[in-house]
Parts: sequence; structure tokens; C-alpha cells
Amino acid sequence: MRYRRAGLAKVLACTAVLAAVATACGSGGSGTSSDGKVELTIATFNEFGYEELLKEYEAANPNVKVTQRKTGQGAPHHQNLFTKLGAGSGLADVEAVEEGFLSQVMAKSGQFEDLKEIGPKDVREDRWLQWKVDAVTTKDGKLIGYGTDIGPLAMCYRKDMLEAAGLPSDAEGVKALFATWDSYFQAGDTYVQKTGKPWFDSAAQIFNPMHNQEKTGYFDRDDKLVIEGGNGNNDKKIWDQVTSAVARGQSAKLAAWSPEWQTGFKESAFATKTCPSWMLGVIEGNAGPDHKGKWAVTAAFPGGGGNWGGSYLTVPKQGKNKAEAAKLAAWLTAPEQQIKAFKAKGTFPSQTEALISPELLNQTSEYFGGEKVGMLFAEQANKVAAAQYKGPQDGEIQDNVVSPALASVEQGTSPDEAWAKVIEGAKKAAK
Repeated sequence: MRYRRAGLAKVLACTAVLAAVATACGSGGSGTSSDGKVELTIATFNEFGYEELLKEYEAANPNVKVTQRKTGQGAPHHQNLFTKLGAGSGLADVEAVEEGFLSQVMAKSGQFEDLKEIGPKDVREDRWLQWKVDAVTTKDGKLIGYGTDIGPLAMCYRKDMLEAAGLPSDAEGVKALFATWDSYFQAGDTYVQKTGKPWFDSAAQIFNPMHNQEKTGYFDRDDKLVIEGGNGNNDKKIWDQVTSAVARGQSAKLAAWSPEWQTGFKESAFATKTCPSWMLGVIEGNAGPDHKGKWAVTAAFPGGGGNWGGSYLTVPKQGKNKAEAAKLAAWLTAPEQQIKAFKAKGTFPSQTEALISPELLNQTSEYFGGEKVGMLFAEQANKVAAAQYKGPQDGEIQDNVVSPALASVEQGTSPDEAWAKVIEGAKKAAK
């Protein structure tokens, strides 16, 4: 299951409760109102932290009226996006896109404006981390989205549970445990042997970030399916590592975002968690006040770094006020505004200036022992070397083929049999 972020009310304090809000209907660009104002619509999902920012924009631009269409979860938002792209009308002037759906959007890039052409001329690509820009740049050099937030990866862990297994639990000591995937799984073996308890929450939550560290996803840059191997694809090796760890008792076998998974945090069902920046609020919200100070986060992630989550603002060609829409999207994704969004809802910024801002770097988390999490995740963001290339069906394969197959291994299916199903399902999806 894709999950952009948790919709954090406070990334450093608690998780906001996500309310499902039905996607608003209506035409695309709204045009001009009866009083002569330019009417713009922006469609978002989960929590972008834009409510107060949109009021600020209207105050600074009295000729503009902005209406936000806010959907509670990402899947229905994107379903609406693709349905109305197919229909040729009905989209908002500015449409948010989550990185898990980006490959599908890039396959339809001709239906979105090139922001290099219609956007404000003072918006430079070095506003963002380079890999954030690369991911939304077409093969012929068009930029179809402005970056909002990101989800740089670190590792979260239960200090008390590692100590019970005789493993190091201090910030520096655990870095050796999480230096590589080999060292991570070796530590997991020690933990399981000493405690008889699982090391991580689910196989998919380990496989997916490992896969996302590869240069390309399930397709090469010519959109040829490579999951069977070739062109440097290592998915079978990753599969074997993860399923072997499952066989050795390291997985708690809890499907992410399920009620059992949420309860697992309270019941101390696993000791480590792959941890994008937005996961801090998820952990606190699920683990609750009784575990304050027991969870910690370290500036280490096996294999170096990675990213999980984040979004873009796009301008569909359907709109009537595309230049004004691009102006709004550019303003919302400026460093100053994204820092405000971060403080409002915990959306970690992708802008280079924001990542060196004292407002971000000095943010701490009392729940995670007073850790300077702003600085920690800024450091992790800078470890991401490049955006992974994803083919048009990449997300479908990950969500509907690989993750269910991993869950079947956790329920007793042999890894070889499940892998054969992965290959079969990937080939069907790629047709």
C-alpha cells in the first residue's frame, strides 16, 4: 500500500487524525468570478499544511480567490485525478501528486503544463534537491511539477528492547547495527535469538525501501520490465534477503496501516521500524504516551539513504488560468512557505534553503528523547544521490503484486512459489 505520509498534526509531537473528505466535483479551471476575481482551485489530500497559507496568498493577491479541494486519503484523490484526465475536464487548476503515483502521471505528462514555460521566471530548479527535480522532469526536459515535501529515511528503534537483547541502544552504538542491510539482518538474528520476538513489522516494509534504493525500479529507462534480472536489477537478491529473514523469525507479520499493525506499536510487537520523517508522528500516535522516551531515531539507514513519500504540485492543461495556477504553485513551494507547512503539519521540505534554515534544523522531538530531528532528517535528505526511475506500472507492481506476495510468504507460502507469482503478476501488469 502506498502511503504518502501520516497527515501529521505535529511531526514532532502527535499524529493528526485523518478525516476522509470526499473529492469535490466540478469543472477544471474556474475562470473569473462575478466580481472580477481570478478563481483558482487546488486539489490536495491528507495534510499539506496549506490552509493558513492560502489565506495569506489571497491577502497578498486580492484579485485572486482560492478554493481548496481536500481529500482525506491519497488513493481516492489520485483515482479522481486519473478519471478526469481521461474525461478531459473536471480537474482543479493545481493538482497535487504523490510520488507513489508519479510514474503514472509521468506517462501522461502531455496533459500537464511545462512549468519551465508557464511558471514564474524567477523559479530556478536549484530551489529543490536535484533528485526531487529529476523525478518530475520528462525525458524531453519538461518540468511538470513543483516539489512540496519529501520523506528522507532514517531508522527508528526501541531502546529498551535492544538493551534487553544485549544490543547497543545509544545513538552512536546503533549506527553499526544499521550500517548495511547485512548488518541489520545480523542484528535481527541476535535479537530474535535472545528475545524470541520479531525484529521488524512486516516484510513489505523492509523490501520496499531496499528496492527503492536501486537506480531503477521494476523497469529500465526504456520502460522494459527488468524484475527478472538484468540492467543491474537486484530485486531477486533483495527478495531472498527479506524472505530469509522472515523464515528466521524476524517479521512480526503485521500489514502496514492495519489495526493490528497500529496496535503492534502499543504492544511492543517489534523493535525496529524503517522511518521516513513523517513516521515519527505515526509512531507516537500509535505507541502512545506510555512509550515516550523508549523510541529513538538514528541518523543511519542501511545502504546509505533513501526517500519514502513526498509530493508535487502540477498544473493540468485543462485549466483556464494556467499562468495564475503556476504562480500559486510556485509560491506554495517556496522555502518560506514550505517551512510554515512543516511547522503546521510536519511536511518535511524539499527546498535546499529550507534544509539549512535554523527554523527547521533546531526542531526537536521530546517523544524521541529530545532528538534534533530537523537536523537529523535534513542530513538524511542530503544522502539521497538520485531519483529512482520508475516505469508507468511501477506502483501497481509494488502495491498489487510484490507486497501481497511478501505477505503470502509470511503466511506460509514458499519464497520460490511466491516469487514465481511476482514474475507472473509483473508481466501481466506491464502488458
